[in-house]
Amino acid sequence: MPVLIEQISKTYRDRRGRTLEALADIDFIVRDREFLTILGPSGSGKTTLLQIVAGLLAPSAGRVVFEGVCPNGRPLSSVVFQEGALFPWRTVEKNIQFGLEEKGRGKKERRKIAADFMQLVGLSGFADRYPHQLSGGLKQRAALARALAVDPYLLLMDEPFSALDAQTRALMQTELSRIWEQARNSVLYVTHNIREAVFLSDRVLLLSRRPGRVMDLVSIDLPRPRREEVTRVRAFQTYLDYLWGRIKDQARESLEEDWCRK
Repeated sequence: MPVLIEQISKTYRDRRGRTLEALADIDFIVRDREFLTILGPSGSGKTTLLQIVAGLLAPSAGRVVFEGVCPNGRPLSSVVFQEGALFPWRTVEKNIQFGLEEKGRGKKERRKIAADFMQLVGLSGFADRYPHQLSGGLKQRAALARALAVDPYLLLMDEPFSALDAQTRALMQTELSRIWEQARNSVLYVTHNIREAVFLSDRVLLLSRRPGRVMDLVSIDLPRPRREEVTRVRAFQTYLDYLWGRIKDQARESLEEDWCRK
């Protein structure tokens, strides 16, 4: 089930009538069961684009089409945010069950699905814990389980590991790759981290500086399942060098424009 992002543009207007163009003519496809990452310099509109695909923000132009979707009650998308956004008054199990409750699933079914996804993300034994009792990595595992439990057509992830320390982030990247290889939902992922993008992705969509435009769409031809060892092969470094070169050029141009304005 491909998701078509067709000619998406977004322009903001402040109270004085001044405009800021965040995105311009964004056009691409998320393929069925693909892990596609959005990468770009700061201010390129990555999160804005993700929010538009999620239906949380209206585009100024263009549309998002979930092609071939039947009205069967299955959600189009589910979002994992930067901070997880778990309900602090709910246990891990009850957080994971939340979307299932909204869909009217019975108690027995909800518990079975929650247990399955807690096992998938490595949270077995944490069912009765509250968010304040969890580390950052465990919170993101719970948020991921909650998002997957409702079986969305498209899983949207907005820099879910940005608040984690380097070691935990590296471990969570490997865990996410493992989880995705089992769940196989289509994923649209936002990150600033080039290494993360290469490690996780089937393709990387590179956005230009503001207004964000599609600058490149790079296929990542690395074997799966992805493990830490893949980061040491020459092809991995080649992808890193290429993407960093493109982003660095964009960042340099932005800095030069900022200096000119001053």
